[in-house]
Amino acid sequence: MATTSLKLPDSLKERIVKLAADTGKSAHAFMVEAIAEQTDRIEEDRAFMARAEASLKHYQETGIAYDADDVSAYFRAKIQGIDLPKPQPIKRS
Repeated sequence: MATTSLKLPDSLKERIVKLAADTGKSAHAFMVEAIAEQTDRIEEDRAFMARAEASLKHYQETGIAYDADDVSAYFRAKIQGIDLPKPQPIKRS
């Protein structure tokens, strides 16, 4: 395991120590968890954007997409417990 040194403003360190104690963690564990969560969040955002860009590219190349009104109606029905068939992709001209 690698060792890294952080220089934190005193006010931030005090906040970390208090919150870590309040959650039953050491300040070290609190910081490691916070860094891991931020890293996961950024990786998930990047993966989401990559999927969105791939989807846009696919649409631009094929013209195949879902009608937004059909998708909205499907999800509204799902929330209300109504069984609707899944929307079908359509080719845009």
